Amino acid sequence: MKEVEEFLNSILKDNTKIVLGLSGGPDSMCLFHVLNSLKDKYNLEIICAHVNHNTRKENQKERDFVKNYCLKNKAIFEEMTISEYKNNKFTESEAREKRYAFFDQVMQKYKASYLMTAHHGDDLIETILMRMVRGSNLKGYIGISKINKYHNYYVVRPLLLVNKKIIMEYLKENKIAYMMDNSNENEKYTRNRFRKHVLPELEKEDKNVYLKFLKYSEELEKTSNYLNKIIDKKIAKIYKNGKIYIDALMKEDDFIVDKILERVIENIQKEEIFNINDKSFQEIKKLLTKNSNKKISLSDNFIARRSYNYLIIEKNKNIEDYEYVLNDEVNILNKYNIKIVKKSNDTSNNVIRLNSKEISLPLKIRNVKDGDKIKVKNLQGSKKIKDIFIDVKLDQVKRKEYPLVLDSKDNVIWLPGLKKSIFDKEISEKYDIILKYTEE
Repeated sequence: MKEVEEFLNSILKDNTKIVLGLSGGPDSMCLFHVLNSLKDKYNLEIICAHVNHNTRKENQKERDFVKNYCLKNKAIFEEMTISEYKNNKFTESEAREKRYAFFDQVMQKYKASYLMTAHHGDDLIETILMRMVRGSNLKGYIGISKINKYHNYYVVRPLLLVNKKIIMEYLKENKIAYMMDNSNENEKYTRNRFRKHVLPELEKEDKNVYLKFLKYSEELEKTSNYLNKIIDKKIAKIYKNGKIYIDALMKEDDFIVDKILERVIENIQKEEIFNINDKSFQEIKKLLTKNSNKKISLSDNFIARRSYNYLIIEKNKNIEDYEYVLNDEVNILNKYNIKIVKKSNDTSNNVIRLNSKEISLPLKIRNVKDGDKIKVKNLQGSKKIKDIFIDVKLDQVKRKEYPLVLDSKDNVIWLPGLKKSIFDKEISEKYDIILKYTEE
């Protein structure tokens, strides 16, 4: 455990606050003991964060064991129980999401510097191999980082410097109690199959193979960090206002295109990029070469879609119909604002002047319906709102939410910011209503 202590000595400072993910299993109990041995040296404040995943009858015993151990060792104990899972089905990804959300809350509560977890060298091997078999990318193949920044703190995994065998020897030598999770033996889980059948064969070749995988991971991480500096400079020119400019993107080498897409998706989702499988990624790339209204579903309810010469990656929106009566001011979706003003010298499409005697009050605001038309000022006949949206190349999603101003007889008075109707009055004409439109 000497390597772990040397690493911790290199990062710890006096009066450091550490949040430790403590399950009660051998790995986390080992890390707790190592940190506790350094407590007086650095005057550490150790906050143990325990998650009851609520999946086994033993969970409550584990919780009680961890709490009592923390009290005995004068460590702060914080806990969270996952009460339910989506569709009443446990998944590793959802459990991880909820677990780290809890860790983040504890980190913010105590203003801690480090979040430490007990991932060890064997975990790193298993993770890398699983991603190789499943298919991933450069960031995914890194596996688990020894230290990385998240928000305003660092996530640290000191036990990556040792393997399970060393951990178990340390526990025995120091007579440290721990709880065992029998689900770790269940071969229905991919990780367990790698642990039981693949890892032993690698260790036959080299008992310190975990250190070789750690070096491999760190080399990839250095490469990824360097590459990201280059990619981020290019993204600044290609990705703006939530849109990827396809023409600019396609001027890049295919490898750079892939890395830009991965980086943008990662930044938008705030999740690991490997949550997107190879098939989804290739479908996204198809949108770059073929103009289509097709949506690509990603993880966490995100979608990718093409709109004219833009690629957009965003949360999937379910836009419902709306209708408001305009008395003074209406704000739609915290984005579109229409209000009555007393005066304005603006003659653009953002302002319309109306004579109340020529229209039927009250005015109302709603989103577009099929067949909506407007009698455009200075244009003979009527024009479909849909065609105006196409003419101005309005985004597909925005078309569904964009506001119209109508009178009580459903005559379209104004397409704010885009077109005025024949009811609009010049400043020199007679009018008694002025409407102003702003968009955030």
